[in-house]
Amino acid sequence: MDVAAVTAVAPDAPLEKTTIRRRETGAEDVLIEIDYAGICHSDIHLARGEWGRTVYPVTPGHEIIGIVREVGSDVTRHKVGDRVGVGCLVGACHECPSCEAGQEQECERGSVATYGSPLPEGHPEGHVTQGGYSTHIVVEERMVVSVPEGLDPAAAAPLLCAGITMYSPLRQWNVGPGSKVAVIGMGGLGHVGVQLAVAMGAEVTVLSQTTSKRDDSLKFGAVEHYATAGDEGKENLRALRGSFDVILNTVSANLPLDRYLATLKPRGAMVEIGIPSEPMSLRAGSVTGGRKILTGSMIGGIPETQEMLDFCAEHGITAQIELISADKINEAYDRVVDSDVRYRFVIDAKTF
Repeated sequence: MDVAAVTAVAPDAPLEKTTIRRRETGAEDVLIEIDYAGICHSDIHLARGEWGRTVYPVTPGHEIIGIVREVGSDVTRHKVGDRVGVGCLVGACHECPSCEAGQEQECERGSVATYGSPLPEGHPEGHVTQGGYSTHIVVEERMVVSVPEGLDPAAAAPLLCAGITMYSPLRQWNVGPGSKVAVIGMGGLGHVGVQLAVAMGAEVTVLSQTTSKRDDSLKFGAVEHYATAGDEGKENLRALRGSFDVILNTVSANLPLDRYLATLKPRGAMVEIGIPSEPMSLRAGSVTGGRKILTGSMIGGIPETQEMLDFCAEHGITAQIELISADKINEAYDRVVDSDVRYRFVIDAKTF
């Protein structure tokens, strides 16, 4: 079927309204009428060719909320009329140890990204997968999650990427009552991470370049917000030495890792979530002393994504969003790059 969409056609060109082809609903597929699609910074990187591997034309979008309109003959998990979500993945082998453990993002045969993943020659959708900036999408049922009642569907869309990106490392490092957590960066990821960690019972501190978002940090439940830039930032980080069990670093800038690692308690973990364009460096003594851990995390599997949505519904957690129409996408991209949004853009799919 042909559906309305907004598509990237070249790295230096604005996204354009067009139509794209969706495959027919297979036996294990669901057809979803999309209500909302979030804008992730990854969309911008790929659309603008900043990762060097974009195949055009490509439709971005991996924060998708919609309603099931058709199900295949073998579908058992979802039914017509269900509100569902699709995140960063639309395929995996479902047979390797990672998939069997519910970690489809680590599929040993290669998971399939919601947009930009190569497709077999002659596939009806073209050379690569096409994402959620469109009115409809067809997805294998095992890659689709249920959206609990009580979650605002528009504000829940960013949870399909930002939510699981922050939830997974918090669970991995056993954050709970009594934990002291620092979140570096108060943006689209950070503001969700603060809410999640607080709901898990942690005491949360925000570390950001300036204090311009301090009021928001406290509103979302943080106990404090410290500036990290300049001489004031050096003093703040020095005063925080040995304070945190877990640090979640959401920024994609090259930070002075040694200073941040010093704020960990012995055996604490600093989790890299942002991806700087340049290699990172640190002194070995920053981790050997105190047996500290520098690690990373990227999204999560389908079962954990469902767990995250259920947790957010239970605790009233959503993203703070600005709802836009499709004709504002290019402007929104520029504003994301300029850090001019609090805190995520979501597109009304009725305007595609």
